Amino acid sequence: MLFAAMGFVLGGVDDLAVDLLFLGRGAWRQLIRSRRAAPSLADFAAPEPQGRLAIFVAAWDEAAVIGAMLTSALARLDHPDYHIYVGTYPNDPATIAAVAGVAARDDRVRIVIGTTPGPTTKAANLNSLWHALARFEATDGIRARAIVLHDAEDVVHAQELKVFDRLIGRHVAVQLPVRPLVQPGSRLVSGHYCDEFAEAHGKQLIVRQALGVGMPLAGVGCAIARTALVQLAAARGGDPFDADSLTEDYELGLHLSALGGQISFARIREYPGGPMVAVRAYFPAKVEDAVRQKARWMIGIALAGWDRIGWGRRLDLGDHWMRMRDRRQPIAVLVLAAAYMALVATALSWLGHWLVATPSAPSAIPPLILLACSLLLAWRLVMRAVFTGLTYGIREALWSIPRALVGNVIALLAARRAILRYVAMLRGAALRWDKTTHAFPNPEHYAAA
Repeated sequence: MLFAAMGFVLGGVDDLAVDLLFLGRGAWRQLIRSRRAAPSLADFAAPEPQGRLAIFVAAWDEAAVIGAMLTSALARLDHPDYHIYVGTYPNDPATIAAVAGVAARDDRVRIVIGTTPGPTTKAANLNSLWHALARFEATDGIRARAIVLHDAEDVVHAQELKVFDRLIGRHVAVQLPVRPLVQPGSRLVSGHYCDEFAEAHGKQLIVRQALGVGMPLAGVGCAIARTALVQLAAARGGDPFDADSLTEDYELGLHLSALGGQISFARIREYPGGPMVAVRAYFPAKVEDAVRQKARWMIGIALAGWDRIGWGRRLDLGDHWMRMRDRRQPIAVLVLAAAYMALVATALSWLGHWLVATPSAPSAIPPLILLACSLLLAWRLVMRAVFTGLTYGIREALWSIPRALVGNVIALLAARRAILRYVAMLRGAALRWDKTTHAFPNPEHYAAA
């Protein structure tokens, strides 16, 4: 119990430091720049398109969603010069047929059928798209100036390409906020992603950008300058994406930062006081799918990712701190498991003493530590509710409290799966795309996006 309590205190202080930096930054900006309005789309309207944009969508077993996603994207995107490249596999005829059906109606969609049967890693699929892009460009005679990444279940924002068009050049990459949607019938499981992303993209990435440290990409709703990908490809034998990575998006952002590139986390409102220009999507609605996804993230960032990319620049304490936070999940889960076991053991002990009418043993946790744990937990829940409320409203803010427990249970199950898969990888198991089942929202669910 004492181990769990000390772990909670250390983790809570770590989170509190991020909260205080965020609040301090906000207060300073209000004091110094109070007359400057937050950026909106009107500030990012280029006089004319700056060049062609290529959208990459890696698709394995996505027949259920890819057609709707492409149809929605073509109808929504407001930009005169873009193409969507969809990477498929020769042993996935259903996805090929769904993409081909849309491509037959609109030549802005281009299907790329890889030579390797799926699933590979997502990064390997993206590399196939990169090489296919060069072949298409040789025919078209026009080169894309940036690559935009999306997943097969994404609801794109109508104005996102205008934002990318304006910011790419000043920045090597641009990341938009990701806003999960609550799936009907899965308010707890799919909804807990809303809480996590509300904090991650409403606070944590803002702090990272303020500190000037490596900025990970989300793999969706992001654009990378072609020049940066060419530089990475030259260093990797022609492939800009690392096919041996399970979280190529996370690592890509850190690699671009290490090369000296500036990444923009663009929080831009459609109009002053209006909604954010953001990517919407359903996240897993079932516990088993959420566990599979969280396990892949844990392997790619905290376990194998640590092995692969290590730490950043020497003495860059801010970057070391952020990478440590990225990789603390396995330890946090261990602390969480110890806490739950201790709570059960304590409850059983109290019950036993009550049944035999004997006094219970005094707590092994010093009162000051117990008070610190309680205050930090309360603060954490309040902050989560606040950020969820700012993004989704008061109803979801209230739901974020019970969803914290759901998230803990999913994290515990994901840690077990991640460790088993990581050990298998160390023994030589092949990397594969451990994807989840996706759903695409009905139009009325994202009409305001």
